[in-house]
Amino acid sequence: MGLKGFAEGGIASIVAGCSTHPLDLIKVRMQLQGESAPTAALQGNLRPALAFQTNISSSTVHAPPPRVGPIAVGARIIQQEGVAALFSGVSATVLRQTLYSTTRMGLYDILKQKWTDPETRTMPLTRKLTAGLIAGAIGAAVGNPADVAMVRMQADGRLPPSQRRNYKSVADAISQMVRREGVAALWRGSSLTVNRAMLVTASQLATYDEAKETIIGKGLMRDGLGTHVAASFAAGFVAAVASNPVDVIKTRVMNMKVEAGVAPPYAGAMDCAVKTVKAEGVMALYKGFVPTISRQGPFTVVLFVTLEQVRKLLKDVEF
Repeated sequence: MGLKGFAEGGIASIVAGCSTHPLDLIKVRMQLQGESAPTAALQGNLRPALAFQTNISSSTVHAPPPRVGPIAVGARIIQQEGVAALFSGVSATVLRQTLYSTTRMGLYDILKQKWTDPETRTMPLTRKLTAGLIAGAIGAAVGNPADVAMVRMQADGRLPPSQRRNYKSVADAISQMVRREGVAALWRGSSLTVNRAMLVTASQLATYDEAKETIIGKGLMRDGLGTHVAASFAAGFVAAVASNPVDVIKTRVMNMKVEAGVAPPYAGAMDCAVKTVKAEGVMALYKGFVPTISRQGPFTVVLFVTLEQVRKLLKDVEF
């Protein structure tokens, strides 16, 4: 029974991840907007050329580029990189869902079975949240290497051609990271990944179960597609609100370029959060929220609707 939960969750997660990958890519690009792009050397080369232009203030030189919405970001990706660029890093998404989501969904299912009251066949919300926190943390730790690779592959197209990593696949990305930066690079930002996964899994899975039980219990709808979709949208919204700030910091820490002998842009998650808020304001932590909710909604719907169908197909299968 326990292994079946892993299989069901894994299949549903891979389907959901691949179908919403372009929205996730747009979200990553938006989360990186406003991040200091010029290197110290480039800024140094600019200063002499601008020195004589007394009418141009230093604040003008360092002003961040205007923020662009999700539709404009998507259109720019297609225009500059081609339609196929919307699926950059999709191999990493498949690996990430295979490792991270399969683990979290399977563990949550096991804990749910153990903690459900056999008489009432219900589980208190606090236990659902606890199960989600535990399952999310373990799943994130397992899937972090694929997460780092996915973020880098999705963000690569925004860099100048000379600075791109040009990973050919998730396997190539992981091998290059190990070779150039060491094995520890595969778990860069892992504390953020774990924190985000705990928030997402606890809010997403617990909200879905709670919403589904409430809808059916109050007789609003029967247990069917309508109920699954409604509960999924509720779960997606709650998960997006809870996780977006951590997701922004995670994306930036994972994407930063670390070179030997050069101090990294961020010393860690807290340093990244402080620098981001100081330079761009508190609302920078909700960059990419529109594509996040635009992705989280469809992702969650596809995830749980697929999950319910897979459960029906595997109902009589034991493994």
